[in-house]
Amino acid sequence: MRVNRGDVVLVDYPFTTGGAKVRPALVVQNDRDNARLTNTIVAQISGNITRVHEASQHLIELSAEPGCGLARDSALIATNLLTMHQGDILRVLGSLSAATMAQVDDCLRVALGVP
Repeated sequence: MRVNRGDVVLVDYPFTTGGAKVRPALVVQNDRDNARLTNTIVAQISGNITRVHEASQHLIELSAEPGCGLARDSALIATNLLTMHQGDILRVLGSLSAATMAQVDDCLRVALGVP
């Protein structure tokens, strides 16, 4: 499945302790690599918004992102990244705006220790 940076996708996201859970994730890999590679990089999205005050998380509010495809306000967790085969993406739910992706970039920089 072809995906673009900023797409909110549904994936079978593995736990580090084993098992997996079908959940939303955000495609954070650049579009050039999404087009030429079979893998993409995604960041976990969670319904648990208790830690969105942390610099490595971002609150995705449905009122600000009506086209995101999420069912409720959620947290983007930039510290939980996964490289996965694009064919393993179950479906695209929606996408985030360029303004929100700029904020996600800030979270990724914090999570990766990039100034």
